[in-house]
Amino acid sequence: MLKRSVVMVMAALVMASSIPAFAQQKDECLLASQNCKDQVDSIQQKMQRLRTEIKKGKKVYTAQELSVLKEKLKDVNAQLDDLLKPGR
Repeated sequence: MLKRSVVMVMAALVMASSIPAFAQQKDECLLASQNCKDQVDSIQQKMQRLRTEIKKGKKVYTAQELSVLKEKLKDVNAQLDDLLKPGR
């Protein structure tokens, strides 16, 4: 009886520890060099999505992928700044 309980507890722990890995997935549309055809975001939405993905960090993304996401966030910020310039 005790052996069975220990096995069940261990199985539950293994399954519980694997859940976070599946919960956080890469946003392939943000990583792709072109825009996804099915997804249209405002500049603010895209900025928020990029920030959310960057916060996932190295648990989800490689260092190179994080660099790409940060560069895209920088580009989107520049686009917003350009749109908000007076006289535009």
